[in-house]
Amino acid sequence: MESGRERERVMRIGVLGTGNMADALAMHWVRAGHEVIIGGRDAYKAERLAMRIGGSAKPASLRAAAESGQVVLVALPFGAGADVARELRAALEGKVLLDCSNPVGPGFRLLTEGGPSAAQQLAAAAPGAHVVKAFNLCHEDVWRMRPPVFDGRPLAVPVCGDDETALGRVRELVRDVGCEPVAGGGIERAGLVEATAALFIALWVGEGADAQAIAPPLAYAAGPSHQESEGGTGAFR
Repeated sequence: MESGRERERVMRIGVLGTGNMADALAMHWVRAGHEVIIGGRDAYKAERLAMRIGGSAKPASLRAAAESGQVVLVALPFGAGADVARELRAALEGKVLLDCSNPVGPGFRLLTEGGPSAAQQLAAAAPGAHVVKAFNLCHEDVWRMRPPVFDGRPLAVPVCGDDETALGRVRELVRDVGCEPVAGGGIERAGLVEATAALFIALWVGEGADAQAIAPPLAYAAGPSHQESEGGTGAFR
């Protein structure tokens, strides 16, 4: 029998979109026991994705998914997400709005450069929602992994947002994917995470370079001499 604690953990998750990110993330969340509503403009695509995911996944319209979810994943291309959120802003009032988009254009250019981030544009489109940025740094096939673990370490996922309750829900969803959430700061820092994605994509795709290799281990983040003087802790003060 399901315990009260387990019932409290179960979330209703509305998914706006029927593409690869919707598929990859929703699959994990259904396996974790959450109720997932797949919303799409194309009813056939929503039904097909819900059938592929199985379990608790159910197809619906975009509006029904927004109305049903406690957490609503915006799994739509940059620009389209804000347009849909604007249409559904009344339904999104008080909801956790999870943004995984990347505003990256041709030449690996950041499309929001000099202006508000994709997450901030989403927040402006649905001002009553609690926007959280996460899941934007990796290709959808990484999120399909069960779990995303590399060299024995779970993938870390930066999470940016202003509402602590919303952040708590998203941190749980990150763990349900098999990853570790890390505090990325408030929503004003989402643009830094989006810029990081643009840099990583340029390194991975444009240069064939290992983006992970550009940063030292945490113990050496402040330099070897600092690491030695602190007895190996090597943390910023």
